[in-house]
Amino acid sequence: MHKRTLLILVLVAELVCLVVATAATNPATVTYTIDASRSKFMAHAGRSGLLWFKGHGHHLAASDFTGRVELTPQTVTPASLRLVVKAESLHETGADFTDQQKKIINKELREIVLHPDQYPEIVFQSTGVTAKQARAGGYEVKLIGDLTLHGITRRVEIPATVTLNGDELRAVGKFSIDRDDFKVKATSAFHGMVRVDDTIKFEFDIVGRRS
Repeated sequence: MHKRTLLILVLVAELVCLVVATAATNPATVTYTIDASRSKFMAHAGRSGLLWFKGHGHHLAASDFTGRVELTPQTVTPASLRLVVKAESLHETGADFTDQQKKIINKELREIVLHPDQYPEIVFQSTGVTAKQARAGGYEVKLIGDLTLHGITRRVEIPATVTLNGDELRAVGKFSIDRDDFKVKATSAFHGMVRVDDTIKFEFDIVGRRS
């Protein structure tokens, strides 16, 4: 065999070995699809002033959301999260309100606060993820990314705890925003039932299944 041909074959073999070794040390990411039926995404807004309904805080739950998590086995990172919540699906669940009051609140949420006809989705897209193993098991994760709410996008940081069990993933976390940053109103229109503090707190408990 010609020496040049032999050299090329050796180089090709070395390249294949390098690719195999790299794949072994850097496994491909795994995708998990969020199961909304087993997950929770909520927004909590503290009371602002004393109104005729005693200034109770709001506890809004989303009934329609989708998402996808990509992560690397054993190390979590590199990883990414995309979560899309249908704004119209947010509804009042607070036990302090009557059914009639909840109807009024939900009407104000749609027509004055969230404007889902104009801004149908609340979207979080991660741009960076860090992770470390937690003492109690699982991983302590910090997600940095872009939150789009009411047509405005801001950078946010979200801490979460991630656990993996077979083909399932669970991520639990909380974060807060200033509603003024997203031009979300606290309105006194109609019955004045959506009056909240500047800080809105979000919490999530999402379950994803490997796809």
